[in-house]
Amino acid sequence: MILKLARRVGNRLKVRGMNNLIQMTDLAPNRVVDCVFILLMCHLPAWAETWQPAQGLSQLAIWPGAVPNPIESPQAESVAAAEGHGGWIQSRDVSRPTMTVYAPKGSNTGAAVIVFPGGGFRVLAMDLEGSEICGWLTSRGITCVLLKYRVPGGNHHWDEKCQCSVTPKVPRALQDAQRTIKLVRSKAKELAIDPNKIGVIGFSAGGYLVAQTSNIFAPTYKPVDAIDKLSSRPDFAIAAYPGHLCRAGGKLDPGIRVTEKTPPTFLLQAWDDPVDPICNSTLYAQALERAGVPSEVHLFAKGGHAFGLRDKEHPISSWPALVENWLKEIGIL
Repeated sequence: MILKLARRVGNRLKVRGMNNLIQMTDLAPNRVVDCVFILLMCHLPAWAETWQPAQGLSQLAIWPGAVPNPIESPQAESVAAAEGHGGWIQSRDVSRPTMTVYAPKGSNTGAAVIVFPGGGFRVLAMDLEGSEICGWLTSRGITCVLLKYRVPGGNHHWDEKCQCSVTPKVPRALQDAQRTIKLVRSKAKELAIDPNKIGVIGFSAGGYLVAQTSNIFAPTYKPVDAIDKLSSRPDFAIAAYPGHLCRAGGKLDPGIRVTEKTPPTFLLQAWDDPVDPICNSTLYAQALERAGVPSEVHLFAKGGHAFGLRDKEHPISSWPALVENWLKEIGIL
C-alpha cells in the first residue's frame, strides 16, 4: 500500500529539494517505504508546491490577468497524499485555477471533455478523478482538459465549524468552470476539436459543477476579454456520483433549473454510496425527464463513492464502456 502510494506520489509531484526522493524507481523498495514513512510521520502538510501534470504537459492559467473575486488572504497552494481508494493525491488551497490539456492518442475524434475533479469543494482529487480519467478519454481519441478550480469554499459545501451547509455569495468554482468551457471553445482550431462537441464530466462535487454548467448559462463573473462572448453551455454532460443536488426535504437544489436547453446527460451512481445519497442522481434524472432532455441513467447496487476507474470488483466498473456507447449514440463519437 505505502509502496504503491509512494510511486503515485513520485509520478505526480515535483518536490523542491527532494529530487532524490522522487526518483522512486532508482530506490530499492524498502528504501522507498522508509522515505515515505518518514514524510508521513513528520505530518508534512505539503510535499510539493503545487500539483503538477505528467512530464511534457503544462498547466495554463484560465484567467488572462487577475482572477475575478479572488480569495482573500489565500493559503499557499499545496498537495498531499490521502488514504482510501488505493491512495490518491489532493490539491489544497487553489487560488490560481489552471487547465491542463491532454491530447488524444491515435485517431482524433474531434470531441473534447473537460474534467471537474471532486473533493467536496474543499480539496481536489487530481489523480483519482482527474488525470486517470484523462488517460481513459485520450485512449479513446478524445481531447481531455483537466480543470484545477478554486478551493476551498468555492461552491456549496459542508462547513465543519458551523456543522452546516454553506452556499458562498461568490461561486468561484462555477466561475472557473464557465470560463474553462469558453476558453476551450475559443481554442477549438488550435486543439483540433469540434467547437460543438465539447462536453463536461464531473465526480462528486465535480458532478454538481456538471449540473450547474448544464443549466446556468448566464456568466457568473464580469467579462474579461472577447472569449467571454462565447457560450459556456457544454454540448453533453456526464455526472458521476454527483453531490450537493439533493437538498433538505429531499428536494432538488432550487438553483438548478432544468430546461430543454440542458444538454444530453449521462448519470452514474451506486445505491450504497455512503457520501452522497442516491437522491442526488434520481432527483436530477426526474428533472431531466420532465424537461424532455435526452438522458441515460445508470444506478448500480454496489460501488460506494469515489470509485473513479479503480473499482474492479463490481459491475459498476463497466461504466466507461457505457459512456462510450452513449457518446456514439448521441453522435459525439
